[in-house]
Amino acid sequence: MKLTYRGVSYDYNPPAVEFSHSDTVGKYRGLDVRFRNPKKVPVLQPTLDLFYRGAAYQTNPSTTVVDHTEERTVASVGAAVASDSKLVPAAAASTEDRARSLMMGHHRLIKQRQQVMLSRLAAEVGLTAADASHYWNHIQGKVHPGFSATYDRSHVALS
Repeated sequence: MKLTYRGVSYDYNPPAVEFSHSDTVGKYRGLDVRFRNPKKVPVLQPTLDLFYRGAAYQTNPSTTVVDHTEERTVASVGAAVASDSKLVPAAAASTEDRARSLMMGHHRLIKQRQQVMLSRLAAEVGLTAADASHYWNHIQGKVHPGFSATYDRSHVALS
């Protein structure tokens, strides 16, 4: 099919999609509809003509169709090392563990912000890094409780 977009004409041939027949019938806006499922789901990747340091290349010269109905065996690196080893799924983190890691990351971020502010202030005043290292937060790794309550991400940044 011949198409034109912003003065550029091109020939577009959409891939043919094969459907499996189903006996499932439903209603849509009062009309009977027979459902159809594709046998192979087409995965189309855009073909881009790119230049990198003067060299032209394409990201995807041809499109491929992925067949989801077949089972494909993929050889892994672990299979080459130990063929009899079994993969164990990772344990799901509990709510307490997730909350703890979120709080620790938040604490680390506040501490990092505070240390940056301290080093900038020390540079403005004229202190050396050795003199600024005697501050209690830097030595003990604590965050002052009032600091975390007042210095946080703004609620405006989330909107």
